[in-house]
Amino acid sequence: MSTERLLAEIDRLPLVDHHVHGALRRDADRSDLEQMLTESDRPVPPWMTQFDSQLGFAVRRWCAPVLGLAPHADPETYVARRAELGTDEVNRRLLDASGIGHYLLETGYKGEDILGPQGMAAASGRPVDEVVRLETVLEDVARAGVTAAELPDRFRETLAARSAAAVGLKSIVAYRHGFDFDPARPDDHEVTAAAGAWFAECEATGTVRVSHPVLLRFALWCGVDRGLPIQLHAGYGDPDVELHRCDPLLLTRFIKNVEPYGADLLLLHCYPFQRNAGYLAQVFPHVYFDVGLGINYTGMRSDAVIAESLELAPFAKILFSSDAWGPPELHHLGALLWRRGMARTLAAWTDSGEWDVGDALKVVRMIGHDNARRVYRLADRA
Repeated sequence: MSTERLLAEIDRLPLVDHHVHGALRRDADRSDLEQMLTESDRPVPPWMTQFDSQLGFAVRRWCAPVLGLAPHADPETYVARRAELGTDEVNRRLLDASGIGHYLLETGYKGEDILGPQGMAAASGRPVDEVVRLETVLEDVARAGVTAAELPDRFRETLAARSAAAVGLKSIVAYRHGFDFDPARPDDHEVTAAAGAWFAECEATGTVRVSHPVLLRFALWCGVDRGLPIQLHAGYGDPDVELHRCDPLLLTRFIKNVEPYGADLLLLHCYPFQRNAGYLAQVFPHVYFDVGLGINYTGMRSDAVIAESLELAPFAKILFSSDAWGPPELHHLGALLWRRGMARTLAAWTDSGEWDVGDALKVVRMIGHDNARRVYRLADRA
């Protein structure tokens, strides 16, 4: 089966994007847009443009036609067309073009700038379910006013309430500390002592941002007790990440400790550690992974990242995500590049006779749709 025929079949699949954020609420000028086409939080130097990157080229090639422009439209023309159409129309066109059928929306990061679950459902015309970020809930509890001794129970109660309708939880321990943390469950005495130190830090700095490893562990273990699937950012991210401390292999002991409790762990993005994540997904029944964020940012080379994700793990343990935040170009490209990469990889395997076409299409359905519906129990919510 040729790449074109396989891609035609894959294009019809309504993907479940199991880790994604909302599209933009407001218009973005060129400077703002370029800042959202990179994981760097530093200003773009005046001697360069983010359009000169794998992601930038992909935007101009694949998003320009959706907005009514020729492929490879120059950045000035592209940005002007976005402004002419306006945010709502740009969102509508690109979200529709993505072919994503269901969004699992993580709502814990800069929610004031992006659409929430209701807004994304309205903009896309697709169902949206929520994934709750553990650290955001913990910080909200602190802002609401609580003593160190009250924190453990107050957080458990608040997390239960905030996640009552959610399909999953998310942790950014990779950003706030790294995966080289003590994998044991902390007791409430440890948590109370850590909370006291954290509150003193918050008062001194005027900032509520949890990074104490005991509190991060506490939030994770409370997540385990909730019984919902837990997403963990792994690998590539913004400069808060110390990448060498975000290799998912560092989670091995935590993964083993969690196993008896029945909570599923989903390793997000994983680039450049996708092969390590594939190993963990193979050997531990409650571990899954994706290569979401790595797909958009590697652009034309995303085919190789996708192929590597298929090397080791059983196909029932791999999921699709875009990790798009903000510009709907990222939602569209996350889906388009994944479909294209899967088609190119699997066409080579079917054309060689190594794989049967029916099996190839079954794997696409599993990764793009069925696995997420099973892990997050989406069928129970229909």
